Order: sequence, then structure tokens, then C-alpha cells
Amino acid sequence: MAQVLEFKLPDLGEGLTEAVIVTWLVQVGEVVAIDQPVVEVETAKAMVEVPCPYGGVVTARFGEEGSELPVGAPLLTVAVGEATPVPEAEGSGNVLVGYGTGAPPARRRRVRASAPERANGTADRNTAPERAPHTAVAETTPRAQSPAPPTALAEGPLPVISPLVRRLARDNDLDLRALSGSGPDGLILRADVEDALRVGAARAAAPAVTAPKAVGTRTPLKGIRGAVADKLSRSRREIPDATCWVDADATELMRARAAMNAAAGPKISLLALLARICTAALARYPELNSYVDVEAREIVRLDHVHLGFAAQTERGLVVPVVRDAHGRDAESLTAEFARLTDSAHAGTLTPVDLTGGTFTLNNYGVFGVDGSTPIINHPEAAMLGVGRIVPKPWVHEGELAVRQVVQLSLTFDHRVCDGGTAGGFLRYVADCVENPTVLLRTL
Repeated sequence: MAQVLEFKLPDLGEGLTEAVIVTWLVQVGEVVAIDQPVVEVETAKAMVEVPCPYGGVVTARFGEEGSELPVGAPLLTVAVGEATPVPEAEGSGNVLVGYGTGAPPARRRRVRASAPERANGTADRNTAPERAPHTAVAETTPRAQSPAPPTALAEGPLPVISPLVRRLARDNDLDLRALSGSGPDGLILRADVEDALRVGAARAAAPAVTAPKAVGTRTPLKGIRGAVADKLSRSRREIPDATCWVDADATELMRARAAMNAAAGPKISLLALLARICTAALARYPELNSYVDVEAREIVRLDHVHLGFAAQTERGLVVPVVRDAHGRDAESLTAEFARLTDSAHAGTLTPVDLTGGTFTLNNYGVFGVDGSTPIINHPEAAMLGVGRIVPKPWVHEGELAVRQVVQLSLTFDHRVCDGGTAGGFLRYVADCVENPTVLLRTL
């Protein structure tokens, strides 16, 4: 006899509490194997394919593409036959935090009132659960037909079970109390909300008697975009930052790179040379490779440089991290920058690729701008910004000449150092840009 097992959204690590369903990889009725990816989700860190720890037949899916689920919410149910291994006995190969090999921690169950009780008002807001149960997608939950829809509720609890229905109404500024549910006992279904939105859209399209109101487009702050917003807001709240900048003659740096690439071997990127200059500067000014422990009121100076770099993708801004950048040469840095950039554009960066940075290099010159005052990547202490490199008049060896000039800026946490240290760091970077042989002292 088959046993129906429920697979819940696992803890994906890094303190993540929710994920957005991007693509379902299986259909209801489909046979799945143990550890087969069943859904692709987007967290605040990256895109992740979630493998199912059960083998059997998918009987229901919970949540639609684009909806957000908290960790621990049901993803799908699987009918497992007597001959199908069950994870409690055998365990799966792939392990995400919170499920797979080993038993997951027990979660507290919440008592929920039934739909008729909600409709009749026996469950009020003081006793309702914090999160309503998730319902299966439409293919597994047919819409009930009601010969005469009940009138809309003017007061009392709302007869709505699905949090997706509540969110759909909230995102579209729709008052659920104005709707008549077509489900059992007046239960408001997703179809009721969509019908009301279609009617509202049709009315909005009709000729208006009064002047039309401006209508904006709402974009939820969730996934990567939401994580970036939270982190930047925290940085602005907690870090007293300051910025200094300097123009530098990058002609010799560009010639050195051209000479390197003319020789045999892999091509060297400009970003790799700038990263090499950064690590050399941090060795001289280690105060900038640190962070502030607010609770302990201590400055923590770090002995490894994990260099983050800003990468713009279709999903938003991400900051991949090159581990142990201080121990890499230009070729190794070039290869690692290329790997992480390709993964960023493909949406396959892992949480490990996106965390643990100690200093950030921001090459905003690729956007065709000269300068910027960027926000520090919390909890780091500094960020080096590099503008575009363009021909400009420049006094070189006492003569006016056209040189390749770049603006460099350093945004730093004023708690970890004073302007003298920040200025010394930036001046050393500029000296290396203008005369790359300065780096020979640190090789």
C-alpha cells in the first residue's frame, strides 16, 4: 500500500527564511526518483534546484511559480510504494540544511480552524494561526460551484485560507471584504480575486468621467533585489562612511597589460591587475581589511583578503567573492573573475560564492561614468571604486600630453581609521596605477 509523504521547503542555509518558486521541474502524476530536482527556487543569495528526498509519484504541488514560500512550508506530496526507499530508513544522497540524511528537527504544529468555522466566525484573529496552510495549485484543487454566492462580509474574520490569495489581493489593493466567495461556505478562492481584478481592469479601461489617476507598476522587493535593499539600508544606518578620490594616469598600467597579453599565456584582465594592486595596498594598510563588531565594540582586523567585486546581472546587483585573493597572481585572479562573472549571469552562484567578503572592488567605469560614492558592502570597512579610463590632457614629465586618466575613489568606514590611513591607501593605489613597477616591491 502506497504511503503519501509530504516534502517541505528545506532550510537552504545562510539564515535564509524564504524562497520564491521560479520553475516547477515536475508535474502532478509524474514519477520522481530520490534526489531528483523537482523545483527551482530563488533565494536572497542565488538560484537553487531543490532535490526531493523521496522516490515515488507526485500527487500534489503547493505554490505557483512566482509565489514566495517560507522555510518549512509544504512543496509537494509523493506517493511512495512499499518497495520505494523512504528517507527515514535509508536517507538521500544530496543534503540541504534541514533535510536529507538524518532526521530534520521537529516543528511545532499549529491548530487551524476549518473553512466552515472561519466562514461562520468561530475562529477570530486572536486564535487564527500566524500562517495559513498552503493549498495545492489549481490542477489539484478544483473550484467548487455555488448556485447562489453569499453576500460579502462586512465584518468578522475573512473566509480566506490561502496566503497566496491574500497576497494577490494585497498587491493589487483589493479589499477582500468586498468579495463574495464562490467556495464552500463562502470561501474566497484565487479565481474570485482574479475575476474581481478583471472587472476592475475593464472598468478602468472604460472612458472616465473625471481626470485619470496616475498608475504605477509595483515590483516586490524580494529575492536578490530584496536582499540587496536590506543590506544597503543596513549599511547606511550603521556605517559612518566617508569618501576620498584622486585622478591617476593609467597609461603605464594599460601598456603593462598590453605587454603581458602580447606574450604567451592566458590573457590578463584589467580587473585582475586592479585586484592585485588592492591586495598589495591592503597589506600596507590592513586597517581597511576589517569590520566593526558592534556588540563587543571592537574592530576585528582580518588576516585573509576575500575580495568581492560588483557584478550587474538581469536579477540585480550581486557581489561574488574571490577567496584568498592576496595569495593569487594575475592569471589566477583573471580566471576566478571570469568563472564568477559567468556564474553570476547564469544565476548559478552559490551562497558560498556570495558571502564572506572582506573588501570590495567596484569597477563602475564599465557603465561609462567617471566617479561614484558607493555604499559599503556591510559589514566590510571599505570599497575601492574605479571609473572609466579615458584620454585627457595631463602634465607628463613637465609637458602637456594626452594620457589615459582614471578617477579612483575610496569609501571607508570612519570608525576603523582616520583620513590619513584612507588617503595613504588611495595614494598607494594611484602610484601603482601610474607606475606598475611599484608592485615589484611586494612580489
